[in-house]
Amino acid sequence: MAAKPAPPRPAPRLYLATPVVDDPAPLVASLPGVLAAADVAAVLLRLRPADPRGMISRIKALAPAVQDSGAALLIDGHADLVARAGADGAHLTGIDALQDALPTLKPDRIAGVGGLTTRHDSMAAGEAGADYMLFGEPDARGQRPSADAIAERLQWWAELFEPPCVGFAATFDEAMEFATAGADFVLVGELIWDDSRGPAAALADAQQAIRQGHAMSGTSRSGMMPA
Repeated sequence: MAAKPAPPRPAPRLYLATPVVDDPAPLVASLPGVLAAADVAAVLLRLRPADPRGMISRIKALAPAVQDSGAALLIDGHADLVARAGADGAHLTGIDALQDALPTLKPDRIAGVGGLTTRHDSMAAGEAGADYMLFGEPDARGQRPSADAIAERLQWWAELFEPPCVGFAATFDEAMEFATAGADFVLVGELIWDDSRGPAAALADAQQAIRQGHAMSGTSRSGMMPA
């Protein structure tokens, strides 16, 4: 009997990182229109450090704009604020930060992780219970692997492991390449906010690049951002 073919892998979805937010008012006003321009699975809120009450206030101000669009709201770090602010999860950097945050976030909220410089770190994060792995984001010095190296890591993960993988794309070409490599999600940030045409147009172009890359992939794998 012939093996049943695997179902086609869904096209990767977008994961949008905000600029570093101090005053949330401009983003509260613009974000609904930006998110309407493409299929965004989640928004990563990057906060300027402040006292916890001030950061919670900013999260609560932005949460409806994100969650009413159907996207999950994740906080960059600050796992201890997630539940108090009504966010959906947190993104952690490195294995130690992930393990420290898991008791706070699980089982009800998303715990994503980046800063995974080796394959061993990636597998350890998966075994620890991370909901997704991010590959390719800049480190503290602004350095990141080559696009080819990021694509290779995404392909390796997608072929062997179940938790979703996310590729950090600094260009539209990278968004296409990472979709081809097997990313479940593509994270975009400054690529969107720095575009002279405005973030909505840039986000729509990022989605188009992802769809083009997916059409060239020929792989079969499914993956959704946990709720």
